[in-house]
Amino acid sequence: MRSNYKRIGDFIQQVKVKNKDGACDQLLGINIDKFFMPSVANIVGTDLTKYKVVGHNQFACNRMHVGRDYRIPIALSKSNDSFIVSPAYTVFEITDTSELYPEYLMMWFSRAEFDREAWFHTDADVRGGLPWDLFCDIELPVPCIEKQREIVKEYNTIVNRIKLNEQLNQKLEETAQALYKHWFVDFEFPNENGQPYKSSGGEMVYNEELDQDIPNDWNVCQLESFIDSSFGGDWGKEKPEGNYLEKVSCVRGTDIPMFKSGALTNAPIRYILNKNLKNKQVLENNIIIEISGGSPTQSTGRTVLVSASHIRALETPIICSNFCRVIQLNSNIYSRLFYSHLDYLYNLDYLFTFENSTTGVKNFDLTAFLEEEYIAKPNNSLLIKYNNTFDLLQKNILSFRREINGLKKLNEMVLTKMSKVGSPKTQQVS
Repeated sequence: MRSNYKRIGDFIQQVKVKNKDGACDQLLGINIDKFFMPSVANIVGTDLTKYKVVGHNQFACNRMHVGRDYRIPIALSKSNDSFIVSPAYTVFEITDTSELYPEYLMMWFSRAEFDREAWFHTDADVRGGLPWDLFCDIELPVPCIEKQREIVKEYNTIVNRIKLNEQLNQKLEETAQALYKHWFVDFEFPNENGQPYKSSGGEMVYNEELDQDIPNDWNVCQLESFIDSSFGGDWGKEKPEGNYLEKVSCVRGTDIPMFKSGALTNAPIRYILNKNLKNKQVLENNIIIEISGGSPTQSTGRTVLVSASHIRALETPIICSNFCRVIQLNSNIYSRLFYSHLDYLYNLDYLFTFENSTTGVKNFDLTAFLEEEYIAKPNNSLLIKYNNTFDLLQKNILSFRREINGLKKLNEMVLTKMSKVGSPKTQQVS
């Protein structure tokens, strides 16, 4: 053991406080990414007095599935209010916080190297549990408390900046959705005087297909009329094999929410045939739509408009998976409007209407949707104004995402440096 490395077990002790009086009713679980989250367990009729209480600066972990998941779900409570966790979880605390800072220990738990070591110590059970004594035998560097606080401060500065950027991105996405509704649903787009059209007395006429009033100089058409072509996806191979040599980023339905916010690395790398790349490559202004999947509470039909920024940011061509489809419009001027309309209807849960299921997997009837759905189409000058505003919002979203990705790499560097901190006896606090 290196002189500054100590057993975790030398600094912690289990806490076995049960919710005997039933005072706590907030049940939380632990995400595999190491934070507490609302539990999805059905607790109706459950005796919560047997559940374990977690207090401020206490840890909880699930040691049962480490071998299966290759990670140990573990989290630190920073809340001043106590809550409860599963009786199967282990709750523990640091015995002397003047020797080991709780957030410093949580940083160590956040390292990929810690998960690998925890996995190495798992038992022979099919789920790969991690015995408490072996968990305690895992070591970490323990510099002086001042150095620990300094490292935590550096880490939290980056974490807080990431959170801020993610909040800004969320606001930008909400702004884009609100802009579409304001202009093309409420018809409050700016008139020639810069005033909201409808509330400023803009002329409206009734349209039978939409069963509502629309601006008098707008047209109404089926979504189908915007389509030039559509094509399916591919899944290919995990590694180069035979003629499967074309390296691509494959967007699945589950990747779409992050992909549209600029987080592009979630899409897995696959290898496909050259002829399939020619027929299935996603280009600028194409729209990827999920046509299979979903859940009882989440419809199919998630969409993303692929921009030039998406394409530039990836080192590989883009395709979609077999559970998605690519829509290519007959004019790029309509791509933002078309995408925004689909996204708006998805957020209204309207796309549930076009789902069918024959094998237990929900499928989106894209053909029926495009034939039956109508949209009010504005003049080109208004579309250009909308496109320019939409593109500016998207540019900022992707810019913040690039900064987030850079900050995450910086955080990994801070976590890596933890293994190189000096011995408490030899350090000088700056």
